[in-house]
Amino acid sequence: MGEPSRLSLRRQLLLWLLLPQLVLWAGGGLLAYRFALTYAEKGIDQSLTQSVRALARQVKPIGSGLLIDFPRAAQDVLEQDPKDRISYMVSSPPGRFLLGNQHLPPPPTAPSGENEPLFYDGLLEGKPLRIVALDVSYGAEDDRQTLRVQVAKGTALQQRIASELVADMLAPLLALGVLLSMLVYAGIQRGLTPLTKLTAQLENRSVNALSPICMTQAPSEVHGLVQAINGLLDEVARSVHQEKRFINDAAHQLRTPLAGLISQVELAQRDTSDPVLLERLRKVHTGAERSARLVHQLLTLARTETQARHEPLDLAALTREVAREWTPRALAAGMDLGYEGEEHLRIEGDDLQLREALSNLIDNALRYTPRGSTITLRVDRRPDGARLAVEDNGPGLKPEDLAHVFQRFWRGSELPGGCGLGLAIVQEIAHRHGGEARVELLQPQGLRIELRLG
Repeated sequence: MGEPSRLSLRRQLLLWLLLPQLVLWAGGGLLAYRFALTYAEKGIDQSLTQSVRALARQVKPIGSGLLIDFPRAAQDVLEQDPKDRISYMVSSPPGRFLLGNQHLPPPPTAPSGENEPLFYDGLLEGKPLRIVALDVSYGAEDDRQTLRVQVAKGTALQQRIASELVADMLAPLLALGVLLSMLVYAGIQRGLTPLTKLTAQLENRSVNALSPICMTQAPSEVHGLVQAINGLLDEVARSVHQEKRFINDAAHQLRTPLAGLISQVELAQRDTSDPVLLERLRKVHTGAERSARLVHQLLTLARTETQARHEPLDLAALTREVAREWTPRALAAGMDLGYEGEEHLRIEGDDLQLREALSNLIDNALRYTPRGSTITLRVDRRPDGARLAVEDNGPGLKPEDLAHVFQRFWRGSELPGGCGLGLAIVQEIAHRHGGEARVELLQPQGLRIELRLG
């Protein structure tokens, strides 16, 4: 199962800073629209109040009747806009149609008092209206009657005014929001720059670069992180130093007694002719040599895990030099050891570690190939980096064993002398040089082990 995806710190900051801004902007737009509607409604109510009172003044009692002095021109003015026209109705008593548009909806309740306008909403032909009703008394004291005047106006204009007002308000706010978002993003980028620099410093460091990190300009929080990392690096450096010291002490304490044991056994073998004793001494000598080799390989493996120096070197010249050093042993074993490849190939690497890797590969080839075999060292340039290969025409390995070749303490042969660490060291050295070690069977027989160096 893969690791769960996590938002970066930059995205989390943008999310927490910009999302509330967007929510507040949308909420502010809704509130502004509601306020605009309220103020537009107040304006319409004032206009309707003036209209209904003006219309009520045009209705004059004459004796027991009414004189409605409402010229046609005024009526045309009220009804001139078919989309948002003003409709009216005069009734007396309230509800008994006299003049105007008799389809105006009645008020839900009667006005609270005479000359007190009552505002309410209604529908006419499916369109929303804002309506005002005004009751006016007329007639003699002993025969008072009530006249109701209603004036209605569509709310389309109200909504249009509110929308235009909100648009005029929100457009600048939107521009300011975009500008603020850009400033927030730029601020986050600038604020995270110290972390980006810290990440780059850590990524560009080699495994053994344990010197303190230096950041002079950074926020206090990043300084605290840098101090914590420097403290950890200091502890790691101290631990590595102690480990190196232990390795050096172990090399001295283990190699010297084993070398002395081997020398004493060889002297004892020359000083005795008893076959039983000679066989026992031979076994002791073989065990001591294997122990000495195991100690050497363990110490080498420890050094490759804790040390890595990358300096300019000529890989081709180094390979030829190592081949010359191993030529006497190859001749003694009846094998042909040679070199093929580039005359010169410059790389960045550790001279001692690459010599150790080559020595392990040549030693394996000499140890596990029969007499008369050919061992070839190759150095060439590939698209993915330099290649260093050691190949032989010996029996090779079984295909199913190839996956285990670089495992520690795994051995592909029961021949005495090996300890199963040589190829593990080769793989570790390849990793220290930004590459890897690979193994390949050759046809019709043989084995190639190569290092791809980045």
